[in-house]
Amino acid sequence: MSGGLGRIGVVTFPGSLDDRDARRAISLAGGEPVALWHRDKSLHDVDAVVLPGGFSYGDYLRCGAIARFSPVMETLIEQARAGMPVLGICNGFQVLCESHLLPGALTRNDHLHFLCRDQRMSVENVNTAWTRDYQPGQEITVPLKNGEGGYVADTRTLDALEAEGRVVFRYAGPNPNGSYRGIAGISNEAGNVVGLMPHPEHAVEALTGPTTDGLGFFTSVLKTLVVSS
Repeated sequence: MSGGLGRIGVVTFPGSLDDRDARRAISLAGGEPVALWHRDKSLHDVDAVVLPGGFSYGDYLRCGAIARFSPVMETLIEQARAGMPVLGICNGFQVLCESHLLPGALTRNDHLHFLCRDQRMSVENVNTAWTRDYQPGQEITVPLKNGEGGYVADTRTLDALEAEGRVVFRYAGPNPNGSYRGIAGISNEAGNVVGLMPHPEHAVEALTGPTTDGLGFFTSVLKTLVVSS
């Protein structure tokens, strides 16, 4: 790590909503949050990056499709492929898929309504940079809020994700948005890049709840950075 705490950048795009929440979650976990601006190519010596939820560029054209071409993404894609931990939450997951750092795409919810609720999901893979503080099969509850949250991919890709253990989270109970095979989050082959639709940054304090289950994402990456330093 470049510093004692672990510097974790949070990118703000035009239309980002949850960037401040992500920075607070990082701080509560013991890390040093660093604000990153979408037009700045520099990652300012951070050790990991979070792409937050929201509606980058108003979700025009297609969710995440314009943000993928922001100057900051050029550097982020390069660093992610070199091993830097990157977490994409909701809109950030969409940006990761549009950037081809993760396979598949996110489409309109099958019920065609925006969804906002506390969501249960099971942790399927604890060997990623962002999940090492969880237990295999652990069920956690964090908020879910999206209109285009249905994860889709061709059968070959889905089979590969399953076979390689790259399905990181799966929805528990009824499928909330029609995601294929109930997938809530996935990783790249190396496990340093993770994307998911639910919002762990909104489940880090008992006061605002619904749980503190999301804090493990941020403590996990800090431990990952210590191990890899």
